[in-house]
Amino acid sequence: MAVTAAISGAGAAVADDVPQGQGGATATIGGLKTYGQAVIHDHGQDEPVSAGLFEMSVENGGTLQTYCIDIHNPTQRDAKYQETPWSGTSLSGNANAGRIRWILQNSYPQVNDLAALARKSGAGTLTEKDAAAGTQVAIWRYSDGADVDAVSPAAEKLADYLQKSARPLAEPRASLNLEPSAVSGHAGKLLGPVTVHTNAGSVSVTPPIDAAASGIKIVDKAGKPVTSASDGGQLFFDVPEDAPDGAAALTVQASTTVPVGRAFVSDTRSQTQILAGSSESTVSATATANWAKRGAAPALSARKNCDKSGVDITAVNKGDEPFTFKLMGLEHTIAAGASQTVTIPLQEDQAYDFTIKGPNGFAQRFKGVLDCRTEGGTVTMGGVAQPSPLPSPASVGGTGSAGTDLADTGSSNATPVIAGIAIALVVIGGGAVFLARKKKSPTED
Repeated sequence: MAVTAAISGAGAAVADDVPQGQGGATATIGGLKTYGQAVIHDHGQDEPVSAGLFEMSVENGGTLQTYCIDIHNPTQRDAKYQETPWSGTSLSGNANAGRIRWILQNSYPQVNDLAALARKSGAGTLTEKDAAAGTQVAIWRYSDGADVDAVSPAAEKLADYLQKSARPLAEPRASLNLEPSAVSGHAGKLLGPVTVHTNAGSVSVTPPIDAAASGIKIVDKAGKPVTSASDGGQLFFDVPEDAPDGAAALTVQASTTVPVGRAFVSDTRSQTQILAGSSESTVSATATANWAKRGAAPALSARKNCDKSGVDITAVNKGDEPFTFKLMGLEHTIAAGASQTVTIPLQEDQAYDFTIKGPNGFAQRFKGVLDCRTEGGTVTMGGVAQPSPLPSPASVGGTGSAGTDLADTGSSNATPVIAGIAIALVVIGGGAVFLARKKKSPTED
């Protein structure tokens, strides 16, 4: 794993291309690869759908296999997806989310002995297409509460077996993330810690490209330059005392398998996916640092919060003076050494796009779509379906002054802000709310 940091000059923003996710794998969906047919029964009508495994290509190397957990929304062609905690998806309010993970671990492709799976389920004989379709149908019954059946009798037998047998399991850990995703403080001190969380056995750390010129280093808590780290390791930004006010970003990368059951979401309103299998894949996470010689020293980060139907903005002030900012018409003051999280409320399916600005050209943009529920408009599913209309974006801005191997199937996180700025965030625009559909609750034991 390599860690690199991009150092910006005084008052400048961290680069706009700093990832906004929570870390992990980033991948592009390639469509359904192994699938059969199913039928959704809804409001007295039967809607045929394709049901099975999608395949994704991971940025910088790797392949993922996923199932859909968002039956009423389409897949956008070549949509980019980011590994995401359950809290940022419809799984956050789903009491059966753990049962979905059980299904993934006890069915195809994790279990690729189809003869054994057929015996357990009473399906007789299972093809790969039957196994994929039956697994997807069982997942939909828990992810969407859908009244859905597989067309193939063998696939339907498998779906019924998986639904009845499923037991709740805990959410899997991220393949890689950094906590917190934003730190701050005064020049001349170690800024951090940023803790590494990963399922990779060991990692390597590379100092900033311009470390010799800037004097900024990535070190451990003793101040020694970091050359290797492991799960639980702590990283710090070592900023020279004479460094001008500024910001830096470090990006951590590793090669590992992404845990089965991790969710994947897209900011283009493409249907949410859940991981069924992973090759050795490249994963990454980003953390930022902001520093000033004196005064307030805030660090900002943002993440989706489906429990509260919005996006959380977390502000931490590591300076020696209070940090005051405005959010949706309300003023918030964060004392020195304190932190506060404020939620921007959004409608389901609402796009958001806001930029936090400060003095001397500082600007950081956050954008995405709040996709927390599985209701949607009538769509046609398949490998790639016609997309539902995208919602209007919620635009927010402001200025201120003083973020197991694949089964053998054959087949800016954060926003550092210069001390003393005031931020005005005003949500404008509306999001389209898709027609909710009545859903059948799965039968539990």
